[in-house]
Amino acid sequence: MTAHVHVDTARCQGHARCFAFAPKVFDLDDEGYSFVLEGHREVPTVSAELRLAEANCPERAVIVKED
Repeated sequence: MTAHVHVDTARCQGHARCFAFAPKVFDLDDEGYSFVLEGHREVPTVSAELRLAEANCPERAVIVKED
């Protein structure tokens, strides 16, 4: 089972909580908005850190969908 990780850029307000919880998956652009790092848009398993990043986004901009 794989999972797809996405940041809805229309919702992201730059709180950087996803980056704080999962810095190996997310980074911030020059304006402080989050994005998923290359190579982490599909992950084989959903880590606890990734679930915390998703759960702690105030705008629900972090989306993790499992197949």
